[in-house]
Amino acid sequence: MQIKEIEEEVHYTIQIFGDVDAASSINLDKAFDKALSLKKKKILIDCTNLDYIASAGLGVFISYIEPFKENNINFILFGLNPKVKDVFTILGLDKLLKIEDTKEAAKTHL
Repeated sequence: MQIKEIEEEVHYTIQIFGDVDAASSINLDKAFDKALSLKKKKILIDCTNLDYIASAGLGVFISYIEPFKENNINFILFGLNPKVKDVFTILGLDKLLKIEDTKEAAKTHL
């Protein structure tokens, strides 16, 4: 897995590439922690190139819901492929996290 962070005028984008498994979820956690420490208020999570996510990766998303909320940080995921999106839906994470199909839709709802 690779992560690319992009600072834009209005928002901060975290792009995820490849598979998020137990070992690589540490890097995802670091990226979220960095965004939190930088006090970015609008975060887009680009999952367009996310091929697979294990429970450890899902745990990272869940663990940042409250810290982001407490710091008035809005974050939204977009571009999940059908297989990955099904995992989020089956676990009910689509009710806890904001998920959009496209970057444009995500920007609108951010």
